[in-house]
Amino acid sequence: MELWDLYKKDGTPAGIEHIRGEKMPNGLYHIVGGVAVRHVDGTYLLLQRDWNKPGWPGLWELGTSGSVLKGESPLQGAVRELYEECGINSGELELLFMSRGKDAFYYNYLCITDCPKDSIVLQKGETVAYRWVSREELLHFMHSDEAIPTQKERWLPYLERL
Repeated sequence: MELWDLYKKDGTPAGIEHIRGEKMPNGLYHIVGGVAVRHVDGTYLLLQRDWNKPGWPGLWELGTSGSVLKGESPLQGAVRELYEECGINSGELELLFMSRGKDAFYYNYLCITDCPKDSIVLQKGETVAYRWVSREELLHFMHSDEAIPTQKERWLPYLERL
């Protein structure tokens, strides 16, 4: 059972915990930590979601993302998800921007890594493939049907400014 802390629209704690999978209470939000991974050579990591995942099965996403667990900070949750979903262990993340969705606050980070490109470890049940792409390929990907629509909404305005 995965527990989340819930927050009011202004970002202050609501003092309520939530069980993942249950209906979100109206007007409350949880936190999601997302990490774009850029290799020191300038390429970006794309991960393909498992075909059995309930949300966006088989689609590709920029880096990693996941819900922050009860008691975690957004940074701690992002670091944990980064390691769980692709095996990169880094606490050196730069907060790029925050955004609010229908029922979540998104903390979006950048991880710059020099890890060997073939060292990515996929998480069973979460990710099934990966690829490294150039900035130009990333922008093309973000405009394609392969990308998760909600991720496009969050990341495109930022990426197009790079």
